[in-house]
Amino acid sequence: MDLSGRGVIRVTGEDRARLLHAMTTNHIEQLEPGGGAYAFFLNAQGRILADVNILCLADALLLDTEPETASAVFEHLDRFIIADDATLDNQTANTAVLAIEGPAVSGIASQLGIEHLPAPGGWVEWNTWVVARLSASGGEGLRIFLPAPEKDRAIAWIAGLGVVEAGEPELRVVRLENAHPRFGIDFSSQQIPQETQLLGAIHFAKGCYLGQEIVERVRSRGHVNKKLVQLTVEARQPPPAGAKVTSRDTEVGEITSAAWSPALGKVVAFAYVRIAQAGADLRVGDAAAAMTARQPA
Repeated sequence: MDLSGRGVIRVTGEDRARLLHAMTTNHIEQLEPGGGAYAFFLNAQGRILADVNILCLADALLLDTEPETASAVFEHLDRFIIADDATLDNQTANTAVLAIEGPAVSGIASQLGIEHLPAPGGWVEWNTWVVARLSASGGEGLRIFLPAPEKDRAIAWIAGLGVVEAGEPELRVVRLENAHPRFGIDFSSQQIPQETQLLGAIHFAKGCYLGQEIVERVRSRGHVNKKLVQLTVEARQPPPAGAKVTSRDTEVGEITSAAWSPALGKVVAFAYVRIAQAGADLRVGDAAAAMTARQPA
């Protein structure tokens, strides 16, 4: 997949780790070169402004975020740089981003000459590429960051190995099957982190960061009223975003995204559901629905 347009921001300077540690929900100061972390940027009210993959390079931290939040993340960080030795470089326009995803990833990487895959969330350098173990679909994946002028040649090279190009419709189906939510579609500034169930983005024992007070208050309370869950729906036509989820004629939730899954033979969807009110008899419109045991990841 061609994911070019994703936000790519390079952060340099002696205080880069300290800055991002204080601005995101995960532990950034403990990262070593080759490692990485998934995190949220929050506002003071604990709402999610953006999600981000942070890769620890030898001399910088590389931020990878959704296309829609690239400018917002840059401006958000820039606003909080006061006396810090930290410099932001928005490299989005100069960087191509390609993704290779699916069960054959390791074999394809080997054919490209990438013999050693990084750890999940981490990266390796290969020629002029930064190759990260990241996935847009929630399955096995590699995300390649390379100079924009090299994109067409790289796509042709990968296609020459028999790799099939996919687009947004295919990605939507697979990420929903894998319970992999996307910022701007399945969660946004309307949500606090615990509602997404993406708890791998949060380090609960780290020091103070923007929005931490709300996150800690929810943690100490022990629950949130609604959560993002994966649903299956016994229908062939996916319901639209905003469709209501009911239990015994009582509204208990709302669909965020849905798609027909050929693998499951039914619709698979994400929805925010009030868990305490959601009984066994779930429906979306006239179709029966069920929460799966798969947690968003």
